[in-house]
Amino acid sequence: EALAALKSGDAKGYRFQALVALLLSSQTKDAAVSEAVQLMKRDNLLSVPALLQPNITHDVLANKYLALVGFRNNKAKYLKQVVEILHRDYNDDIPPTADKMIDELPGIGPKMAYICEAVAWDPEIPSGIGVDTHMHRLFNLLGWVKSKTPEQTRLQLQSWLPLEKWKTVNLLWVGFGQQVQQQKEVALKQALSTGRPDKALHLLLCSNQEST
Repeated sequence: EALAALKSGDAKGYRFQALVALLLSSQTKDAAVSEAVQLMKRDNLLSVPALLQPNITHDVLANKYLALVGFRNNKAKYLKQVVEILHRDYNDDIPPTADKMIDELPGIGPKMAYICEAVAWDPEIPSGIGVDTHMHRLFNLLGWVKSKTPEQTRLQLQSWLPLEKWKTVNLLWVGFGQQVQQQKEVALKQALSTGRPDKALHLLLCSNQEST
């Protein structure tokens, strides 16, 4: 939702905005991320130069713009550090690969980096699949992997999932998770209207089991 609302303007600006939305997304509902991003957009703060302004302090970010975001103080700190790095090393742009994001940007883990690479740079073949705790547990319930950590899940998925599917799998499953959690009646109706309602209902059951 937050990413979809951002896709406008110049490519560099969109890449940075996507990075910000993903940085804020950890342990935070999509609606809260979207509201935080829209507040920043309203005040013209969704750019590296804007966030480097002396009056945009850690406290201003945390309390005025990230009030509904989980771990807002840490994320405000990471965001301030990230914009300094992007200004110094990347001409106000973001790193071109997930590996560089993970290695160089505070607060950016593998899941965020792989998704950001896919949506911001749109590579023909992404360098990896972003897997969060929800996806890790769900894929184990579905029997797609047998793993103990999200990183193990990522590696197992990448071992059998065709490369051409990597580009869409992240956004597909993130969107599915949001719908199951926030629009359960819609998800149920869609499952019943598919060509294989038994399989679709099994998927919903596994997802609801994971979330309880």
